[in-house]
Amino acid sequence: MDSLIAAAARALAAGDPLGALKRVALRDDPPALALRGIAMAQLGDLVRAKALLRSAARAFGPKEAVARARCVVAEAEIALVSRDLGWPAKALDAARATLEARGDRVNAAYARYLEARRLLLIGRIDEAERALAKVVPAPLPPASRAAYELVVAGIAIRRLSTRAARAALARASRAAHLARIPALTAEVESAWLVLNTPAARLIASGGERLQLLEEVEALLASKAFVVDACRHVVRHAGKVVPLARRPVLFALARALGEAWPGDVPRDTLVARAFGAKDADESHRARLRVEVGRLRAALRTLADVRATKRGFTLAPLRAREVVVLAGPVEEEHAAVLAFLVDGESWSSSALALALGTSQRTVQRALDALEAAGKVQSFGRGRARRWITPPVPGFTTTLLLPAPLPID
Repeated sequence: MDSLIAAAARALAAGDPLGALKRVALRDDPPALALRGIAMAQLGDLVRAKALLRSAARAFGPKEAVARARCVVAEAEIALVSRDLGWPAKALDAARATLEARGDRVNAAYARYLEARRLLLIGRIDEAERALAKVVPAPLPPASRAAYELVVAGIAIRRLSTRAARAALARASRAAHLARIPALTAEVESAWLVLNTPAARLIASGGERLQLLEEVEALLASKAFVVDACRHVVRHAGKVVPLARRPVLFALARALGEAWPGDVPRDTLVARAFGAKDADESHRARLRVEVGRLRAALRTLADVRATKRGFTLAPLRAREVVVLAGPVEEEHAAVLAFLVDGESWSSSALALALGTSQRTVQRALDALEAAGKVQSFGRGRARRWITPPVPGFTTTLLLPAPLPID
């Protein structure tokens, strides 16, 4: 490695892409192309960065497998930043195996970190945790250690383990301070905000109040009867009744939970469950059927009792009934929840993360764009969608992640 390449690599490691470009901007040899690609990525020109890294990978000789693997890892990071979640994971896995076999443990660990972060983005938390468990953090340099701890914190946040999340973020802060990379420090500070801004609303006894993530964790560990509108489940004392695939039953459970200890008129329940403005006898008959199904679903936790004007929820053991909802509720909230991270998303990446069809996501994006809540740039496959974060609220992605169901 010549002196200019070494100096450019040190500049990139220190978060100084302009300093790196000053040394290699006029060179077209493979190491210079790779460093220029990484520098352009740090400056935000992801299209140019990807092209440079691919050129570098092609230009490296057959005996330079490690260099080619490093280019693949760098390209995978660009794909992650640009939310190209369909980028081939097998290529990253092969590059990681090459790096491990050739003794480049730091870059191999970084490849695992990228894999875990992608899995975390698309909600596959258990798989992300297994991938991260294979990384030994002790030998990592400060920048990589900070990135590792950010994923540890992300997993803990989605599991509602705020103590573990705070500990991981504290370690990430120390590592970012040692790395002296402003962008990394800003990312850690942004992660801290998640724990200090409202993550949900608590609706109880006719009133509501915002909840921090720690308060949500405490609520779910309490003896309260919780109608969880973030995950569409009903829970009490460790027992969970999933209703995500039974939207009518959940709508009834939520209406009854919001009115507790009072009852809910039949016409109101018909409107909430079926969307009917004027209830007729057929609606009331259907309501009786659905209430019977809800009673059966909740039989181990609560009863649904008839009153003169409607129905009321009667917990078997709990003394309090509350509803936990997102901080902001509106149509297409799940799509907005992904976009509030400030990154640009393609409709295909959103469909992969949401586990739904691209057509469904596109219809939601078109509706949000017409309402002025999102905006797009580019055309065709290059089209990306963005929205500014909602001020004062953390992302609602913190809550929909599945928890273990006993």
